[in-house]
Amino acid sequence: MNFVSTRVITADVARLIAFYEQVTGIPANSFTPEFAEINTPRATLAIAGTSTIPGFVRPDEKILEFLVDDVDAIRAEAIMPPTTMPWGNRSMLLRDPAGNLVNLFTPVTPEAKRKFGV
Repeated sequence: MNFVSTRVITADVARLIAFYEQVTGIPANSFTPEFAEINTPRATLAIAGTSTIPGFVRPDEKILEFLVDDVDAIRAEAIMPPTTMPWGNRSMLLRDPAGNLVNLFTPVTPEAKRKFGV
């Protein structure tokens, strides 16, 4: 398991991307109109639109994201069962005991596997 990013959910993806590009001076990598990442040397900030998550996730929530070997093999009480996302990761959402969202994912497309070196 590897902690890889924090994802911010927003109703205005373009506005948030522009803000963080200005703050960091780093251009975002947009994978879809609803999902982008700003990769710094030590951390990744993922920015996602509300259409990328189930309806019970609020637009202002943050998600801690962990890369795992096989998301389908993990037995946990998921609030979103393993689902293949448009950017190539198979993901499962959980809530920790404090109510924070946790995303466990496994890259499944060739591009996603290359990105994470798996």
